[in-house]
Amino acid sequence: MKPEKPPELKRAIRLPHATALIVGTIIGASIFMQPSEITGHVPSVGGVFLVWILSGILTFFGALVCAELASIFTQSGGVYVYLKEAYFPGMGFLWGWAMFWIMHSGIIAAVAVICARYVGFFVPLTDAGVKAVAISVIIILSAVNYIGVKQASSLQSLLTLGKVIAIVFIILIGFILGAKVPEHFAAGEIAQTGIPLNGFFLAMVAGLFAFGGWHMVTYNSEETIDPKKTIPRALMLGTLIVTISYIALNAVYMYILPLDKVASSTRIAADAADALVGFGGGAFMAGLVVFSTIGGLTGIILCGPRVYYSMAQDGLLFRWMGKIHSKYKTPHRAIGVQAVWSSVLVATGTYRALFTRVVYTEWIFFGLMAIGLILLRRRKDLQRGYSIWGYPVIPIVFTLSSFVIVIYQIISSPKESLIGLSLVLIGLPVYYLWTKKVSPRS
Repeated sequence: MKPEKPPELKRAIRLPHATALIVGTIIGASIFMQPSEITGHVPSVGGVFLVWILSGILTFFGALVCAELASIFTQSGGVYVYLKEAYFPGMGFLWGWAMFWIMHSGIIAAVAVICARYVGFFVPLTDAGVKAVAISVIIILSAVNYIGVKQASSLQSLLTLGKVIAIVFIILIGFILGAKVPEHFAAGEIAQTGIPLNGFFLAMVAGLFAFGGWHMVTYNSEETIDPKKTIPRALMLGTLIVTISYIALNAVYMYILPLDKVASSTRIAADAADALVGFGGGAFMAGLVVFSTIGGLTGIILCGPRVYYSMAQDGLLFRWMGKIHSKYKTPHRAIGVQAVWSSVLVATGTYRALFTRVVYTEWIFFGLMAIGLILLRRRKDLQRGYSIWGYPVIPIVFTLSSFVIVIYQIISSPKESLIGLSLVLIGLPVYYLWTKKVSPRS
């Protein structure tokens, strides 16, 4: 009698789901609350538009880099796989190490807490209540992901569709009702003194962080139908939709409010709504952020475990982390462990210090990934389904941009940045100790 074939991941993600995953993951809460950071660094209407346009272009360049790599490698894991193949397994391990302990789990914890705080707008919550709601959201959305990628991706697509409809509504109503505002794209009390170079770079860093998450769709290659075509198309389409949405939303904000108000606002969508209708901005904002964060969390929770699954398959994590549920065809143990650790970060409140110190380091890996594409072009054994337009200019520009982000982060917060980098680099000795004890599966 032949041994029973082990369960495999189920291919259920089509182009609409993959595109929605990118759009929904990138568009979280920040675009509805804090374009103020960019406006504060670049105090001019033209400068703000330039930052958002360039941030969108550079994100699109990163998506193109990922598109070619995704058309070559169809193993789940995305950036982990690309770094492993371009350099050595330890480089991929570092990415997964930072993802699990801090970056990805920290994003889940941070977004869940934001969601819970805005739930508190409707139901009064203590600090303990906020943590309880945040953990509950993580557990519920992890359970949805546990029972099937089709269910999770469908829910995420539905929430993303609702989010995009809300954005279109904001844009249309903003320009229609905003016509009554006496002055449009006004500077207010901000002095037009030019844009300092340092301020422009800091604004670009903030803008690029607002586009974070564009790469996560690559984690689900083994669950994507025809990934060599679907993922590249989704990457390009999704980043274009987000870029247009961001530029249009900021246009509405500055159409309605003077630049000084945009720069000082921490709840820009609500302030813009207040300026138009005079009431309801707070409730509108809270409901929109809750809806948006749940949609984003669904996608983020969906993506991460596929990296840990892939690492376990390669022998770089405990084998049991790579098990597939016999009924639901999901990496159920990886999903469960991610939910537990993210909940611990919420409960202890440590996610904020860890995440803010380490989040910039992902751009080191992005830069290395783009260099890796150039290195992989030399391998004659690889077959690609998509070749990046503008090669090698686009990967070089993206690499330089990634490293500029890192340099400016270190210059602006040297102590915190070095602590964060150290937390990531701890993964190297762990990798070498692990590989001495565990031999990768052949």
